[in-house]
Amino acid sequence: MSKITRQGSNQILSSSVEYHNFVYLAGMTADDLSQDIAGQTRQVLAKIDAALEANGTDNTRLLQAQIWLKDIRDRDAMNKVWIEWLGEAGRPVRACVEANMADPRHLVEIMVTACR
Repeated sequence: MSKITRQGSNQILSSSVEYHNFVYLAGMTADDLSQDIAGQTRQVLAKIDAALEANGTDNTRLLQAQIWLKDIRDRDAMNKVWIEWLGEAGRPVRACVEANMADPRHLVEIMVTACR
């Protein structure tokens, strides 16, 4: 049976799960909720970078991304930060939708899957 490795687990979820060299990250949100959409997106992407590194990979190995925005009109501002973060790396498949957030101060949540 193949090994499943979980990190950052609590009673509800794990912050990451690795299986067969695929790394699944939980949805990430910003910590400083006083920031605008660009600031929150930068925070989330920094957290994703750290989580990917902890799992032996990086954003050049992204396969899929799911993005939830509190207000879909923030999409262009979020995309500007997203594009800078991706650089010349390959683009993952992606969905970006408007959603009610668990905390209304969260403007963006991002969840990615990568390979090692």
